[in-house]
Amino acid sequence: MELTTDRLRLRPWEDSDAACLYELAKDPAVGPAAGWPSHKSVEESLQVIQENLQAPETYAVLRKDDNLIIGCAGLRFGEDACSEKDDEPELGYWIGKEYWGRGYAPEAATCLIDHAFADLNCKAVWCCYYEGNEKSKRVQEKLGFTYVKTDPEGDTLLGYKLPEVENVLKRESCLK
Repeated sequence: MELTTDRLRLRPWEDSDAACLYELAKDPAVGPAAGWPSHKSVEESLQVIQENLQAPETYAVLRKDDNLIIGCAGLRFGEDACSEKDDEPELGYWIGKEYWGRGYAPEAATCLIDHAFADLNCKAVWCCYYEGNEKSKRVQEKLGFTYVKTDPEGDTLLGYKLPEVENVLKRESCLK
């Protein structure tokens, strides 16, 4: 499945995206803020695509005008989501540093929120950020997420835990 916005295309990840992913994910400003280590090689990026990013409802984010991959956005369900519910997925997103400040993260996130409510009939969408990630915090505020709790022991893939702020956007709040 492919999703679109005015400026973006969201499509499933392909093995052939590994070099593009590596160029974005090697930047130390990107992964650690989202709780994962910077990529060290194209081979590592390929492995991440095959083991993580080819999951259902996980998308490469591309600009429509030049088909350039600029980030990733996805929905995780059930035990993979902070809600642990099948009808209340967790939204995740990141954009390569070169493309920050252009509104791409809120645009891609809004597309997935709309998809979750309209196509997947979800009751709510959850979204989290690690304390200190002000960019992600601002995106969630812009989108209307409300605070639920802070988990002082938020899991990361960095070998340590960070406080993780959990927010929710309920379906009924978007239908008003």
